[in-house]
Amino acid sequence: MFTPTRRAVLAGGAALLAAPRLAHAFPDRSLRVIVPWNAGGVTDILARAMAPAMQATLGQPVVIENRAGANGGVGAEAGARAPADGHTLFVSNADTHAINPFAYRRLPYDPQADFAPVSLFARVPFALMVGPSLPGVTNLAGLLAAARARPGALSYASWGVASASHLSMERICRAAGVEMLHVPFTGQAPGMTAVAAGQVDAMVLPAGGAEALSRDGRVRVLAVTSAERLALLPQVPSLKEAGVDLVTGNWFAYHVPARTPAPVVSQLSTAIGAVLRQPAVVEVFRQQATTPEATTPEGLAAFVRDERQRWGDVIRAANIVLE
Repeated sequence: MFTPTRRAVLAGGAALLAAPRLAHAFPDRSLRVIVPWNAGGVTDILARAMAPAMQATLGQPVVIENRAGANGGVGAEAGARAPADGHTLFVSNADTHAINPFAYRRLPYDPQADFAPVSLFARVPFALMVGPSLPGVTNLAGLLAAARARPGALSYASWGVASASHLSMERICRAAGVEMLHVPFTGQAPGMTAVAAGQVDAMVLPAGGAEALSRDGRVRVLAVTSAERLALLPQVPSLKEAGVDLVTGNWFAYHVPARTPAPVVSQLSTAIGAVLRQPAVVEVFRQQATTPEATTPEGLAAFVRDERQRWGDVIRAANIVLE
């Protein structure tokens, strides 16, 4: 028969043994990374670049799953409903966690209640490009002049209504006093294809995608939305240089379902920081004109709170409400 003191010692020892077992047991099978957009966009490219390094770091296969639709909402709902054991990660961004809560009257997920933050992993500047449908437009002034001459006739693509791409172009149009027709697609890649084919006139998208598409001359990059010129596009002026006082862009992060154990979240956050230091990963980020950046879970939570405030102001000013 154990005395109370003996039982307390045994209970304490069991608790000490349990914590290491939890940390070492994870992960015990393959991990799933939900990318809430189509394959071929910058989100997908970066997630796939990180997957081999994550596999090497965590010791289990990492599988990318594309779940596009509803401006990231379809994938976000799948991520929120996944088991809270750390084996499913969701790639979040401004659209899913800072824009959708204000743009949609009803969301099938709650960005705050349904997810636990893990780490930021990328900052993404945008670029404005035009395609073969506007052969005479070679700079931002030319695009704006053409838009003023035919209000509402010129079109621009985005990866969804109320997406960061859509809202960034709307902000450019408002700042310049022009009107253009919005043509939403289900992802970055379909929008790029439409512009390159001359079906849509322009698009705001991650700068790396614009640079890659411009190499064969099918599209022309008119401006970048960063505060300064980008090393990947040194010949392209910023919006500010081109006469529109605006800086915008996007970011990507990893979230997991709420109630995922804190030791697992911490382990994932540490692993992501290590992955972002791998030379092969850094090179892919450079090619996409994105900046790798890791945070603690607490740091990501604070960052998203600030982003919700910033994008909420934009949504209210644009008076966008979606069902």
